[in-house]
Amino acid sequence: MKNTILYIITISVWGSTFLAIKYQLGVVDPMVSVIYRFGLAAVLLTFFCYFKGLNMKFSVKEHFFMALLGILLFSINYWFVYVAEQYVTSGVVAVMFSSIVFMNIANGTIFLKTALEKRMVAGAIIGIIGIVLIFLPEIKSFDLSDKGMFGLAIVFLSVLLASFGNIVSARNTKSSIPVIQANAFGMAYGTVFLALIAMIAGKEFTFTFSIPYISSLFYLSIFGSIIAFGSYLTLIGSIGADKASYAIMIVPVVALILSSFFEGYVWNLTAVSGLLLVVSGNYFALKKSGMTKA
Repeated sequence: MKNTILYIITISVWGSTFLAIKYQLGVVDPMVSVIYRFGLAAVLLTFFCYFKGLNMKFSVKEHFFMALLGILLFSINYWFVYVAEQYVTSGVVAVMFSSIVFMNIANGTIFLKTALEKRMVAGAIIGIIGIVLIFLPEIKSFDLSDKGMFGLAIVFLSVLLASFGNIVSARNTKSSIPVIQANAFGMAYGTVFLALIAMIAGKEFTFTFSIPYISSLFYLSIFGSIIAFGSYLTLIGSIGADKASYAIMIVPVVALILSSFFEGYVWNLTAVSGLLLVVSGNYFALKKSGMTKA
């Protein structure tokens, strides 16, 4: 039951962040907004750790792997997504990101010696076909130009880095590094790393004190970063990176469902068929997988 709750929290919160991110765009550079997001999350999570009296003393080796987690999962991969979306549509990005299931299966087998489950692979294939159907109009409009191929390459690198970050998180959990502290330090390291890139790239650290920007920033920091990542990475430690990553495939579906209420998105027969395939693939991949363990 605990894993099911973590799974629901992950997909529902990340599915809603697509709406919140829209209020982050405009005045502040997207990379700088990501820095603010994870920087604020790191500060709040660190205060929480000290308030709860959690252990914050770790070895140099443990700090190395927490820093690696931050660089892979809380900074550069987000930047790559923002860069990629200048060349490809969000639908193409969603389809590409759904491939993280296969990457996690492969990387888990290679680095963590995780057993390969045919049911998981089959469920992932069914789910990706569903994602393709949902975003079929955007995929059809995709242009295989040099810029389009560059965008695909950047998305692929982003997904690959995120997958490595998932594996590092699983490794940290196996090494008894608590998820909360690992995220606090990881987000801090990731923020510093991305801030250095921003300064080298000449980004301006502007800020807008509008209510929509500040409220969405806090939502993304607290719910999108602290709560969702905490749930997702805990799930990785519990059921494995391969099964947990199926949540990422469900996220854009949740985002579209919310969009139908708040932005007027209209579902057609093809999209509904894709939704049913994603749900079916999800059930097929995760049934009897430990999702119901306490």
